[in-house]
Amino acid sequence: MMELVWPAAAYLDSFKDALARGWSPDSLGGADAAREELAEVEADPVAYLAAQIDRDALGSPIKLPDGSLVPHLPGLRRWMWDDGFCGIVGLRWQRGTTDLLSYCLGHIGDSVVPWKQRQGHATAALGRVLQDAKREGLPFVVVTTDVVNLASQRVIAANGGILVEAFEKPAAHGGAPRLRFRIDLG
Repeated sequence: MMELVWPAAAYLDSFKDALARGWSPDSLGGADAAREELAEVEADPVAYLAAQIDRDALGSPIKLPDGSLVPHLPGLRRWMWDDGFCGIVGLRWQRGTTDLLSYCLGHIGDSVVPWKQRQGHATAALGRVLQDAKREGLPFVVVTTDVVNLASQRVIAANGGILVEAFEKPAAHGGAPRLRFRIDLG
């Protein structure tokens, strides 16, 4: 059974193994992003783990796919875990508003390692991180996915997502067609 855990030293070896195998939470960066993240973990594991929960947006600027740097938003990452590391689900927001900055496509993003996909982990993780979003004071979240990613659309729908619109990703994110969903947290 998959559980969401807070990133911690006890789980770090399995996380590093996933990165070494080429998986990355950055779906656009691929193997290069995996190598960069692994180098960051190995350089200072304590600082890396501490940065996974950043409610005050103290982190370094974020590098977008086009190379531009943008301010870090408050956020947190949870790790999907069953018999080992199976993925990440992240939540980001702005204090005092549900609005997102133009470079942030949604409040929640996730990535499941290929060898753990199609086991319900993303659906369960999204459902659980919605509880974190509610605790952070968000009345709803926005989640986006690629138009062709039917699996992700099913995950969002299973968690109450309602299609809001189709849109084009900004050029900084590659400019591809995308779908925007809203999930009310009641």
